[in-house]
Amino acid sequence: MDDPLPRQMRAAGAALLGALDGPARDRASHRFDDDAARRWLEYRPRPRPGVCLADLDRAGRKAAHRLLATALSPAAYAQAMAVVALEEVLDRAEGWRRGRHSGDYWVAVFGDPGRDDRWAWRFEGHHLSVSMTVVDDQVSPAPVFLGANPAAVRHAGHPVSRPLGVEEDLGRALLDAIGPAGRAAAIVADEAPADIVSATRPRVAGQIAPLGVAADRLGPTGRALLDQLVAVYLDRLPPQLAAREARRLAGGALHFAWAGPTGPGQRHYNRVQGDDLLIEYDNTADDGNHAHTVLRRPASDFGADVLAAHHAEAHH
Repeated sequence: MDDPLPRQMRAAGAALLGALDGPARDRASHRFDDDAARRWLEYRPRPRPGVCLADLDRAGRKAAHRLLATALSPAAYAQAMAVVALEEVLDRAEGWRRGRHSGDYWVAVFGDPGRDDRWAWRFEGHHLSVSMTVVDDQVSPAPVFLGANPAAVRHAGHPVSRPLGVEEDLGRALLDAIGPAGRAAAIVADEAPADIVSATRPRVAGQIAPLGVAADRLGPTGRALLDQLVAVYLDRLPPQLAAREARRLAGGALHFAWAGPTGPGQRHYNRVQGDDLLIEYDNTADDGNHAHTVLRRPASDFGADVLAAHHAEAHH
C-alpha cells in the first residue's frame, strides 16, 4: 500500500523553508551529512541547532507546527502542545527568574525536502525532541522525547495538567499486576537513576542491563498491560508508523525493568527493551514531579536503518 506520510512530511518541510525569510532559512537549514547537528538530542533549555520559533512570524511558526504534526498522532501532538505550554507554568513557579517561554522551541531541517532522497528534520526544545529521517521515501521515526515539569498540577486533589499521566499509570499498573515473583525480577534497583539512562547520547550501544523481567514470564494480565504500555509509546507516531513498528516487534522478546520505590508520589523509573526498542520513563527530579520519557530505536535512531538500506542498494 502506498504510504502518504513521506509525501506529507516532504510537503510540510518544503512549506516550512518557503515560509522563512533568508536569515531564518539559513539558521534552519543544515547539510544532511552534518552528523553532529543531525544526530542531536537535547531536552534541556540550552542552545541547539536550528531556528527558534520565537524569532519567526506567525506563518513560520504555523509551518513549524504543521511539520511537527506530521510526525505525531493527534493525541501525542496534544501532549506535545501541553509540554510547550508548561514552560509558562514553570516560569511562574520559578518566580519568572529564568525567562522560560513557550516560544523557546527550535526547528532544523537537514538536506532539501523538495528534492533530496535523504533529508531529516527535528523539532526540539525543553522537554520535547522529535527527530524524523526520510530516505528513499521511507520514514525512520526516533528519537521521540517528551517530558513534563511539573509532571502534575493539581487543584483540590484533582489533576489540572498531567501530560504524561497514562505513561506513569500503566507502568505502575503493570508492576502491581505481575505479582511478587515478577516484581522481584522487574525491580533492578532500590533507587531510581537521576535521569533516563540513555540521556542525550546520540547513540545507545546495546541493551541496558539489568534487563528486568522477561515478557514470557508474565501472566496474561501482566503481558496485556506490557503490550498496552508499549502501544502507548508507539502510538505517539502516526497510525501507519505505529502499526509498522508494532508489526516489527510482534513475537519478539520484551523486558520490563523498574527502579526506585513502588508507592505513588515517589521517585521512580521504568523501561521496556526489545528488538531495536528502548522505552524509558523517569520521574525523579523535583521530588518526583518532573518526568522524562523517550522512545528510541538504538540500532536505528536518526535513520540508521533506512540509511543502511540506501547504502546497500547504492553499493549493489
